[in-house]
Amino acid sequence: MKTIKSTALLIISIFLCQFSFAQTVGKQTIKVAGMCGECKKKIEKSALSAGAIFANWNKKTNQLNFSYDPAVSNPIKIETAIAGAGYDTQNVKAGNENYNNLDKCCQYERKSLTSKIN
Repeated sequence: MKTIKSTALLIISIFLCQFSFAQTVGKQTIKVAGMCGECKKKIEKSALSAGAIFANWNKKTNQLNFSYDPAVSNPIKIETAIAGAGYDTQNVKAGNENYNNLDKCCQYERKSLTSKIN
């Protein structure tokens, strides 16, 4: 009987510790210009390097789904990193130099945005 109580107490303690350390995760979907599988790798890698926990870019829809820990990163930081790799996002336009450094097959038709990253 004592073993059952100890085991139950241990399980409850573990559950409470897990619950108390749980953090809120932000999730977002944004448009990111790109063309191919190589773009996908670079876009996702840039998002992850800027603090995204998860990143998945869809070539057909040009949408990047990502999640992040708000204590570590935020959507603008992630979009800025993607723009730094040469890809325009819905809120941040890559600088011309970054865009021009993309492989020719990765260069897309650019649209006008308000923000610009060099």
